[in-house]
Amino acid sequence: MGRLIVLIFILIVLGGPIALGLTRPETVPASALPEYSGNPDNGRTMFLAGGCASCHAAPNQDDATQLGGGREIVSDCGTFRAPNISPHRRDGIGSWSEAAFVNAMLKGTSPSNEHYYPAFPYTSYSRMTVADVRDLFAFLRTLPAVEGRAPAHELTFPFSVRAGIGFWKLLYFDEAPAPRDDAKSAHWNRGAYLIEGPGHCAECHSPRDFLGGIVTSQRMAGGPNPAGQGAVPNITQQPDGIADWTEDDIVELLGTGVTPEFDKVSGDMALVVRNTGQLLADDRRAMAHYLKSLAPVPAPPRN
Repeated sequence: MGRLIVLIFILIVLGGPIALGLTRPETVPASALPEYSGNPDNGRTMFLAGGCASCHAAPNQDDATQLGGGREIVSDCGTFRAPNISPHRRDGIGSWSEAAFVNAMLKGTSPSNEHYYPAFPYTSYSRMTVADVRDLFAFLRTLPAVEGRAPAHELTFPFSVRAGIGFWKLLYFDEAPAPRDDAKSAHWNRGAYLIEGPGHCAECHSPRDFLGGIVTSQRMAGGPNPAGQGAVPNITQQPDGIADWTEDDIVELLGTGVTPEFDKVSGDMALVVRNTGQLLADDRRAMAHYLKSLAPVPAPPRN
């Protein structure tokens, strides 16, 4: 028994530094970002495709440019609160460098070199190009500075230990680029980029395992509603998904929120449509084209 205890102690001593090294937050150094003049117009497209206002617009007001944060996201881990991402220098991201913003979006790493919780969907945003992220930052800097910080997250143990997210990233954060197939049309590739990258559709339309990672084999097949009521629909070509929908049906929904059955989407999807409805029609068409190419995947059982 004494030898076993000594062995465990040695493994902890030797393995601790290795574990810390493997789970250390990653960053993109500012020196790796070449000279670039941001394009706020393209940044606005990324802002709309990413639905940034859906989470970060201050509650109880209708101006989607007032990004004071504060929206609550309730989960089994506790309550997350979206932060202020307005250009306010004290309360928002006005004092951030461009590199800090790139690291938040692509690496899930904060300016203080801590892991962000994946309630912030950097697992999808990491599929964006560096140029598009820099353009998004340029656009955000044109918006009003909003005073006030959102309250801190309220999480239960062990989820309250932020360092543990490093291990979660090892399991689920693959940083793969958005799908691209040069044998397919430019429309398909644009749609794949918008859906899988800034649009982060899989983050809600996929089931998750007990650690909160997307179940890869059921990606886009729907799952429990993160808001806690009902289920998010299957958006693959499954009969209980969107197999009977046409591209025009999807374009219409993304533009107006009206379904083929002449229902109107509500809840979080209504917030999504508030953004996608402002995209160029060609981008909505590209998103629809990509979604119609997804293989059918059965939806997970509903509890």
